Order: sequence, then structure tokens, then C-alpha cells
Amino acid sequence: MEITAKYCQKEMEEYGACVASHPAEWQQQCQHLKVKVAQCTSFHPVIRKIRTDCAGEFAEFERCLRENQAFAQTCSPHVVRFLACAETVDIKGLGNAVPQPT
Repeated sequence: MEITAKYCQKEMEEYGACVASHPAEWQQQCQHLKVKVAQCTSFHPVIRKIRTDCAGEFAEFERCLRENQAFAQTCSPHVVRFLACAETVDIKGLGNAVPQPT
């Protein structure tokens, strides 16, 4: 998450503000901002490696959010598992890499 915030801070802040402003309907109201975050993060090699290595944990988190749209805090354990996975990903040598479009 620190990596995402480092390279996509503006997009993350806009998305977070939208989610906070629409607690019951953030999934619909903030979709366009979610797409912007996804586009930003999909080009950075460190984030791509974390997404690949922790795809299962991230998918479970997203599934939880879809199933608990009005109660996103229910998904906190999924966030913890995803972050724990991300901490174990070997990113040596990727930190200074220049993002390349896929």
C-alpha cells in the first residue's frame, strides 16, 4: 500500500475521499475513481509484482467488498491478509524500475 500511495497518491486520495463520502453506495459512485487507481497502479513494476504474488488475497478482499458494500469495515481481516502478503514479496531491484505500459 505504501508503494501504491507513493506512485499513485493523488488517485488514492480521490478514491478514498469518494468512498468515505458514499459509505452505502461507494461501489457505484466511486467506480470511475477505482478505475483511475487501477490504471495508475497497473504500470508500476513493484505494484504489478505484489498484485501477481498476492492475487488470491486481493481477490478475496475485493469479493468481500462486493458482498458487504454497506459494511466495508467487515473486510478488515482481508486487508490485513493482503498487506501481510505484500510485505513478503521480494521487490529488490524493482524499486527504481521505470514503469512500462503493458
